[in-house]
Amino acid sequence: MSNLSKHYGPEYVRAIAPYQAGKPIAEVAREFGLDEASIVKLASNENPFGVPESARQAMAAAVAELGRYPDANGFDLKGALSRRYDVPADWITLGNGSNDILEIAAHAFVERGQSVVYSQYSFAVYALATQGVGARHIVVPARAHGHDLPAMLAAIRDDTRLVFIANPNNPTGTFIPAADIEAFLAKVPAHVVVVLDEAYNEFLAPENQFESAQWVKRYPNLLVSRTFSKAYGLAGLRVGFAIAQPALTDLMNRIRQPFNVNSLAQAAAIAALNDQAFLQRGAENNNAGYQQFVAAFDKLGLAYVPSYGNFVLVKVGDDAGAGARINLALLKQGVIVRPVGNYGLPEWLRISIGLPEENDACIEALTNALAE
Repeated sequence: MSNLSKHYGPEYVRAIAPYQAGKPIAEVAREFGLDEASIVKLASNENPFGVPESARQAMAAAVAELGRYPDANGFDLKGALSRRYDVPADWITLGNGSNDILEIAAHAFVERGQSVVYSQYSFAVYALATQGVGARHIVVPARAHGHDLPAMLAAIRDDTRLVFIANPNNPTGTFIPAADIEAFLAKVPAHVVVVLDEAYNEFLAPENQFESAQWVKRYPNLLVSRTFSKAYGLAGLRVGFAIAQPALTDLMNRIRQPFNVNSLAQAAAIAALNDQAFLQRGAENNNAGYQQFVAAFDKLGLAYVPSYGNFVLVKVGDDAGAGARINLALLKQGVIVRPVGNYGLPEWLRISIGLPEENDACIEALTNALAE
């Protein structure tokens, strides 16, 4: 930080460490002198099938209107989401990805000096959103790399205004059964907003699926956050949404940027939402890829956290430098994964599930790196 920068902004903003995204393919190609076409990126939990054809066609049709501003209220997209989740359209808030939803929630519900509760090893944006409003962090120790809901309930204070819960959780992949979440919601004080972040919901097996949107009808302090970035393949378009009762959505829409979801993104999201064949194809590939990875980890003698998302957290050594060391060895072989030292997991790597051949390339590179 320069001396000059100390003159600007509040201390809690200057203390923020910016979010670290996964390395782009082009950056790795430049850094290591590799051919971009040979690089496998399994770092950002993206959909390996890319954008669904239905969304491509919808965007092509929407191009003609790009000279005009997008619908600031997202009438058609909200209508599609309203029908899908059986909630009124005014219960939906659109976001520039679900990250935007998380940030909006922090700004809408938390004042400087109040507290926010979230779990150890949960999504980095929870900490950033908390710090960005000058709030106090209450980080509850994880249990088996996942959320300890009884401990999180006990951690709530009189000044707590927000609780973040990720299910499945990123970066660990852990899952909380529906009954446990409902029991938690029933006990949370009414003045505390619970953000249930379900960015990876669509990857759950049928026996683990439940419709949390219906809980919103019973719990006025519940906000369910979803995204089109993962299962729907629209990460580059940035489309997320929240479902909550009007008392919450009214506040969020007061501070939401008016055109935060662009025209192409809205059109693509409507098409993708109704593309069940694409979702099914992705789910089947994800399940097969998960089995592919864990079989390899078992063969290599590596510990991993059983995952319910489209990624796996794997331990690649016992020393604090293991994750960074193996990550570098993988990058040199043209494989991009995600080191998670910033989550307090320096011995681990998070590996996204890709196409079968991408998974094979990663497994081969990991085997080589461990042999070194």
